[in-house]
Amino acid sequence: MDLLPDLWRHEYWLPPGITWRDMEQMQECPRPRDLLFTLPLALGFIVLRLVFDRVVAPPLGRYVGLRNRLRMAVAPSTKLESFYTQQNRQPSQSDIISLMAQCDKTQRQIETWFRHRRNQDRPSYTKRFCEACWRFFFYLIAFLAGLATLINKSWFWDQRECWTGYPQQPIERAHFWYYQLELGFYLSLLLCVSVDVKRKDFKEQVIHHIATIFLLGFSYCSNYVRIGTLVMLLHDSSDFLLESAKMFNYGTGWRKTCDTLFVIFAAVFLVTRLVVFPSKIIHTTLVLSMEVFEPFAGYYFFNILLMVLQALHVFWAVLILRMANKFLFLGKLDKDERSDEESELEEEEDDKGEGEEKEEEGECCWERSKDALNSKLKMLSKSFVLKNLTNHRAAIVSKMRKAR
Repeated sequence: MDLLPDLWRHEYWLPPGITWRDMEQMQECPRPRDLLFTLPLALGFIVLRLVFDRVVAPPLGRYVGLRNRLRMAVAPSTKLESFYTQQNRQPSQSDIISLMAQCDKTQRQIETWFRHRRNQDRPSYTKRFCEACWRFFFYLIAFLAGLATLINKSWFWDQRECWTGYPQQPIERAHFWYYQLELGFYLSLLLCVSVDVKRKDFKEQVIHHIATIFLLGFSYCSNYVRIGTLVMLLHDSSDFLLESAKMFNYGTGWRKTCDTLFVIFAAVFLVTRLVVFPSKIIHTTLVLSMEVFEPFAGYYFFNILLMVLQALHVFWAVLILRMANKFLFLGKLDKDERSDEESELEEEEDDKGEGEEKEEEGECCWERSKDALNSKLKMLSKSFVLKNLTNHRAAIVSKMRKAR
């Protein structure tokens, strides 16, 4: 019962010598209870996204030439569907042998059925495009709004100004809403993570969302608002470029545009996340802040969260460099290194499946050709026999006439 009051002790959140009462006496000061606005904002973002996916994204998808891949429909099979949904989506060899006996199908038929069934559950290009489009619009608007509210602030150009008068710094209304909307958006992403497209960096994405939410929430309560706005602006500067590249990647005829956006994104990401973030943000919070106040619990917690974000930046930078390497040596982006969780396996299965289907189609075509050839041969043979009989009959009639 005493855990929650102890959690809000001013020694954890504020520098030594500052209490919550001192913060309450300020006008326009960040208050922890303000964060209660983020939950309805997150729900509002989810509703707005549903409307966006139905009203805004479809016309944009048609404009970029969005086309979903055709997927083979599976034949209804109660036993195979039950095994797929209740046991395993990828049956082992022993499972296939067991299913062969139960369903009276060949191994190839069962493997094909499961491959097509898995492809039906894969997210369509439409779903991926809508997700990228939604994030693109938010990150772009957030970046432009954040830049407009920060470009004329002293701490935007000189990070030492982030700590002038700290922690008793008033928060402007624009920065209050900047924080609330960003926090509500990331909370909505966390709530929707189970239904969004799962990628290979799914765990890292969840960690990133959680770390960002804790970082924004804590920085707001501790009035790290100035440095927090810089962190948000820096992240938004490259995020909207990534989402725009994804949008054009799902369209047709936009390969050069997609490649160009990726090159710009890679450059901005590597500079902002691997150079600016550690040299300006982390150095400011870790070193320059100590010129104003002594370390406290929140100081260590805040910097640990920044270190977690930096570790994720390094992880994603490796993936981006892999894609850049493919771009330089192959001349194009082969595929997204952060693609779906099972994309590599499924793409291989698609290629294999297409080969098998072509082979099956070839066999069917051969069977049809063979049948047609046989029928033609029969017709030719019949006509040949009839012709011979006719000629033979004509010869006999001719001989009988001569004999007469």
